[in-house]
Amino acid sequence: MNEEISMADYLEVIQVIRLRYGYDFTGYAQASLKRRLVRFMGHANVASVFDLKHQLVNDANFFNQMVQYLTVNVTEMFRDPAFYKTLKEVVLPKLAAYPNIKIWHAGCSTGEEVYSMAILLHEAGLLERTRIYATDLNPANLERAASGVVQLEYMKEYTANYIQAGGQQDFSDYYTARYDKVILQKELRKNITFFQHNLVTDQVFNEFQLICCRNVFIYFNRDLQNDVLKLFYDSLSPWGYLALGIKESLRFTEMKNAFENVHMNHKIYRRKR
Repeated sequence: MNEEISMADYLEVIQVIRLRYGYDFTGYAQASLKRRLVRFMGHANVASVFDLKHQLVNDANFFNQMVQYLTVNVTEMFRDPAFYKTLKEVVLPKLAAYPNIKIWHAGCSTGEEVYSMAILLHEAGLLERTRIYATDLNPANLERAASGVVQLEYMKEYTANYIQAGGQQDFSDYYTARYDKVILQKELRKNITFFQHNLVTDQVFNEFQLICCRNVFIYFNRDLQNDVLKLFYDSLSPWGYLALGIKESLRFTEMKNAFENVHMNHKIYRRKR
């Protein structure tokens, strides 16, 4: 599939998706989303944009396949280990002052970073009084995340990340290996609630002391970034923490003055009152 999508065709595809299924991709970064649409057309053997629109209108299963393809994000356990080490040393001691801790992982993908957080909380003695809400647009991501199953082939890399992040135990204590997969400990999963949430259209659903939304903003245009940051601000308690991906920043957004820097390199911020 080498066909380029014109702007007119791109906007028509976005409109079809919004009207037929209620998913609004209007605020996504156009260049990135167009590239992923073209790749999906090649993956699905769709010959033209006309055929793409026809299948979207008439085949809900085809649409579900496309959403899964477009919204599967690369993730891993203890991704950017220095970020987790900073969370452990700077943020968790502050969260420990709360009798009950609520954390939101927005755009949690397949859950690897959510379980990394659960391990950090366990080792800090905070997991028992923490509720983690993990949300994503993609229901297939959520199903996989809730299973707690990870491919065995990744565990060598994840173990190295865990050690660099300052992990205190033998990482293998947190999972059981079965053939080519591992299943994470049930104790890590019991305080996590996975459910579907659309950052574009859904609203505040709780108040949190920490929100993690890493490597999601890169897919949004500036207007949508501002809207989502307003949602996060309204979802945080006073002095609550916000963590973004290391390539993301509040610097050029309308909400930059609503937060203060906690760690510039790891893009950790704190809501001002």
